[in-house]
Amino acid sequence: MSDSPLTPLCSIISLLFPLLLIVIIFFFRRKHPRLNLPPGRMGWPFIGETIGYLKPYPATTVGDFMEQHIARYGKIYKSKLFGEPAIVSADAGLNRYILQNEGKLFECSYPRSIGGILGKWSMLVLVGDMHRDMRAISLNFLSHARLRTHLLKEVEKHTLLVLSSWKENCTFSAQDEAKKFTFNLMADHIMSLDPGNLETELLKKEYVTFMKGVVSAPLNFPGTAYRRALKSRSTILNFIEVKMEERVKRMEENENLEEDDLLNWVLKHSNLSTEQILDLILSLLFAGHETSSVAIALAIHFLPGSPRAIQQLREEHIKIAKAKKEAGEVELTWEDYKSMEFTHCVVNETLRLGNVVRFLHRKALKDVRYKGYDIPCGWKVLPVVAAVHLDPSLFDQPQHFNPWRWQSNNNGSSTTCIEGSCPSGSSNSTASQIFMPFGGGPRLCAGSELAKVEMAVFIHHLILNFQWDLADETDQAYVYPFVDFPKGLPIKVHRHSLI
Repeated sequence: MSDSPLTPLCSIISLLFPLLLIVIIFFFRRKHPRLNLPPGRMGWPFIGETIGYLKPYPATTVGDFMEQHIARYGKIYKSKLFGEPAIVSADAGLNRYILQNEGKLFECSYPRSIGGILGKWSMLVLVGDMHRDMRAISLNFLSHARLRTHLLKEVEKHTLLVLSSWKENCTFSAQDEAKKFTFNLMADHIMSLDPGNLETELLKKEYVTFMKGVVSAPLNFPGTAYRRALKSRSTILNFIEVKMEERVKRMEENENLEEDDLLNWVLKHSNLSTEQILDLILSLLFAGHETSSVAIALAIHFLPGSPRAIQQLREEHIKIAKAKKEAGEVELTWEDYKSMEFTHCVVNETLRLGNVVRFLHRKALKDVRYKGYDIPCGWKVLPVVAAVHLDPSLFDQPQHFNPWRWQSNNNGSSTTCIEGSCPSGSSNSTASQIFMPFGGGPRLCAGSELAKVEMAVFIHHLILNFQWDLADETDQAYVYPFVDFPKGLPIKVHRHSLI
């Protein structure tokens, strides 16, 4: 049988095809240079390394996953987390670079399940102009002037309300008491709800169920924490909407509203829709209650391990209390708050060591190159602020609770920590780059100053009126991925009066 006339043509094509392929690859690589991704591994299909990344670990550490990955790959590495390729950063410079370039090179990008439970209008998930507008509302209501003239008094009122219920030699959950304090404060601040009444207690109960779902796996099946949280979210939003309708009706009837709260302010001064207002209030309840209460519980946990710190706090607050008594004053003033120099050091150290917010969710809006590494457009980026706060190259003995590290002694003087907030031997500018408990850049937590006020005022009255012991020293703060005490941080208190 003679060869087909197509045989020579096939032979030529089979010879030219590899050459053509090489030329195509050559020009493609010239147009699209090979990315220099950080080292790392992508793990299992779809889930990647998410399970290992979210495995619970002690809050005063970065966890085995981070320790092993940093040791093997360095402070910047790649992985696959939350179903997406990701760059994980434990590098202080990159973290700051990410936060300072919000909206330009990077954008907030939380998992869809978070948006599903907090709401699409939650400040946590919003980006761009809408986030800016929502944040402006929060900043306006949490302004410095309002903190000085109104909120400081409210914080002190709710602090005393909680501490007055503590009974001598009783053992109870410090974490629950801290949550009671911050929830009552925020419920009053946002909707003028009185602490202890039936509707506030019912709302608090629903909110506890809601919070358990926020930190659970997003499995929307009957019986799961996520499904129960969605149900509680609906109940909470219905409650808020009823309050809104009551206020709107009273406004239409030209009633003079006495409530000086966020709900009134939003209804009078914004053009937000009902859905937007509901999600805003829910997200502020979440942000203002959960993080502050955990920070207070952490301070209660850390301080018994440092008798010297407790003694210095006593001296500072006795001095403030005696001066007020001599002046015939009762309530704390902004000047009193600013004078709590060592207390602010304790607050900073609690936030550094406990790391209420461990990491942030971002994504790259453009191809970015940093320190020779490429961060591809569309990739998730996770700045891990806890890893920086616990970095032994930045903080001496980072696992040690040492409030004095926040006193600058470069020239033999002590810098007020609320102003400086810098570790020993570091400049203020250096500290602002490595200490970011409230995030940074355009998305810096709107309630950061309120949180510091809550911690300082609570510590003031706690130190003056109680000494306490940890009833179960095995109950350590763990990350689940939010910081929590598994047993509720049980403490035993003894009442005293230092003035």
